[in-house]
Amino acid sequence: MNIGLRHRRGISASCSIARMKKVKSGNRSSAAKNKVVPKTVDEYLAGVPEPARSTLKNVRAAIRSAVPPETIEAISYGMPTFKYKGPLVWYAAFSNHCSLFPTAAVIEAFKNELKGYSTSKGTIHFPTDKPLPAALVKRMVKARLAQSESKKRR
Repeated sequence: MNIGLRHRRGISASCSIARMKKVKSGNRSSAAKNKVVPKTVDEYLAGVPEPARSTLKNVRAAIRSAVPPETIEAISYGMPTFKYKGPLVWYAAFSNHCSLFPTAAVIEAFKNELKGYSTSKGTIHFPTDKPLPAALVKRMVKARLAQSESKKRR
């Protein structure tokens, strides 16, 4: 019997493929626990428990005050977002923090002012009971608007 035939007949079939265990990577679910995906920002916020809901309402008000009147609010990636000629910023509540997603370039530009907060490439985490300062949110949103406009002009 040739080697290829032995292999096909299962002589090497005693090797089994081990199944990989699925590793739980912490709770990354949104604090909006309702099973129905919200269609509006108000629906999203209604599903967020206190104190995160009040915190997000403050963040929302700060963003609204910094964007042009034509800006729309929508749900994108399951989170509230503001769109003006494309997505500008997102924000969301999670089980033990809230987040603002203004893009990596904005976070880099404001890294000194964000030293007291946990940040990653495109995200700022802050406590559910303590919103980011409104003045800082406004400046970051205006910087994001300028960044968005400069990309459109190219």
